[in-house]
Amino acid sequence: MIAKNCKNNQLPLEIKAKFDELKILKHLRQAGIQKAFGFSSGYLFQLIFRLIFTQRNWYRLLESNKADDLPGKDAVYRFLNYPKFAWRRFLTTLSVFTIRKVSRLTSACHTKVLILDDSSFYRDRSKRVELLARCFDHAKRRHYKGFRMLTLGWSDGSTFLPIDFSLLSSSKEKAKINDIDSTIDKRCSGYKRRIEALQTAPEQIPGMVKRALSNGIDASYVLMDSWFTQQPLIKALTDQGIDVIGMVKPTNQRYRVGSQWVGLKTLYRLSKSVTGHKEILRSIRTTMANGVPVKVVFVQNRNKQSEWLAILSTDCTLTEREIIRTYGMRWDIELFFKATKSFLKLQKEFQGRSYDLLISHTTIVFTRFILLSWQNRCSTDNRTLGGMFYELCDEMNELDWVVALTQLMDILHDALTKTKKSIKKWITCQLTQWIESLPNYIKVYLPRLGCES
Repeated sequence: MIAKNCKNNQLPLEIKAKFDELKILKHLRQAGIQKAFGFSSGYLFQLIFRLIFTQRNWYRLLESNKADDLPGKDAVYRFLNYPKFAWRRFLTTLSVFTIRKVSRLTSACHTKVLILDDSSFYRDRSKRVELLARCFDHAKRRHYKGFRMLTLGWSDGSTFLPIDFSLLSSSKEKAKINDIDSTIDKRCSGYKRRIEALQTAPEQIPGMVKRALSNGIDASYVLMDSWFTQQPLIKALTDQGIDVIGMVKPTNQRYRVGSQWVGLKTLYRLSKSVTGHKEILRSIRTTMANGVPVKVVFVQNRNKQSEWLAILSTDCTLTEREIIRTYGMRWDIELFFKATKSFLKLQKEFQGRSYDLLISHTTIVFTRFILLSWQNRCSTDNRTLGGMFYELCDEMNELDWVVALTQLMDILHDALTKTKKSIKKWITCQLTQWIESLPNYIKVYLPRLGCES
């Protein structure tokens, strides 16, 4: 096994400390992500992890003057394309470990939730990517080539952490462009994730929530958008012992009021007005067609004053304001999607045809976000995730001269050990005075030298 090259293992100081604190390499080994020969998995993982902070992609880094000290292009792509690595197990154990650390900083009475949503994963320029499909972007109202990234995350209102994800293709032959690679071993985790990609989101969501809860994640509610708040899915989640809060739209779903079954618009007319809250219009307790009791709160649509929005909760003990406040935490996952795509190069940093590469790189991007979120939570200043990202990029640029300055100090130290005691004492005092006169941001990288009087 080729040992890690310290010259290339140049994580920024803030990242290195949190990298070790979250025991990321330990979780990598526990998930079975290891190699028998060549560059270690830990070294390749760190190399890809820090790539974003150098503000270069892998191709540009290989074209730079640092290419001689880097592994070949094939070594990195073989690592990302390997189908037997359990990336889901790695992400889950890392998330659970981080959530437990975050929970120590959160009050026990504070609401903790699981958040579900999907986002577009574009590969418009691709033709032969495995399981590539035509999907529809509801935000831009257009079709695109790529996947739907179904994501499950955890939030306490201050920190959001991704737990699980699935890149959904399509089981419809008209929408599916490419199929599963026939050479993939059907016993490996990579093949299982390919099969999951052909399922629908409602089929996968109960399993994702069950895995999160079985790993000990503390959450009281599952928050969902109106695309997922369907009665069969709500029933499947409540059967697992967790309540659901989500927005609902006027559809064919029916609610029981007295002896009659009504739609959402009729339910609004039958509900009672809420006084004391300008934006909360009405609320009502009812029962869905599958027998699950719910409380529906109708609020003012800020974008169109003449319309209302409906928020459903299976926990009928919550007040109207508590339901609205808890559902507002769902916005954290939208900020997560924005950060990973804008700052962390999701879907852009590596281009490959293998479905395994998409899974592995997305997991590494999520790991970057987890580390930045933990650093942001521990930080005492008011830096945002975006501002912290650019500060870490600046630190990566400083690391080159830091390494050179450290090497110079090592050479001087080796030379002093071979000189006479009187000359060594005089040179050490001069160096100490010189170091003390430097700015603080330089002194932190230099060793402390003792000067005897």
